[in-house]
Amino acid sequence: MTTNAYTHNRLPGKPGGPLLFTFHGTGGDETQLVSLGRDLLPSATIVSPRGDVSEFGAARFFRRTDEGVYDMDDLARATVKMTGFVAAHVEAEKPSAVVGIGYSNGANILASVLFARPKLFDATVLMHPLIPFEPEVDGSLSGRRILITAGRRDPICPPDLTNRLASYLRAGGGDVTLEWHEGGHEMRPGEIEAAKRFLAGIRTGEATDA
Repeated sequence: MTTNAYTHNRLPGKPGGPLLFTFHGTGGDETQLVSLGRDLLPSATIVSPRGDVSEFGAARFFRRTDEGVYDMDDLARATVKMTGFVAAHVEAEKPSAVVGIGYSNGANILASVLFARPKLFDATVLMHPLIPFEPEVDGSLSGRRILITAGRRDPICPPDLTNRLASYLRAGGGDVTLEWHEGGHEMRPGEIEAAKRFLAGIRTGEATDA
């Protein structure tokens, strides 16, 4: 896979600093989370791909047949493609740390890459993910830090599935933090603050497990 497998934004950061990937939600694009990424990791080089699937004109990273019902063959295709895209950028940048942030559909493709290549990211922030299937982690998540943010009244991502995802990731060896708010599928200030706390060590340049 190449660094141009997806249409994407690349914002340069500090040479040799962190590399941050941002993954938009359904209907977003490669600009949706860039400002959030810059706020969370000011020194990072940011790579933000646009989903290559159109759902009635809304960009997504993989197809679905209904709300919460995924086209698993297309998810497998997208996971291989995205894993190669991320790995190509990591190889080109040789960063101090690799971080992923995804919201909704973007969190889902990020989670799927995490299952497939547990060591690709040092830290991941999954905002309102929905994983309605039982994932298989291809290896160990030991040393990987994962923040999941979610709404207790989210009609798209039920809390029981969020808790189940956290359990799967912990069972795979991941260091998992859960941050809840009392609303639904919307992103709220409290979860952004939680992400800042979660990424504090990377912000200050402290070493992470590679």
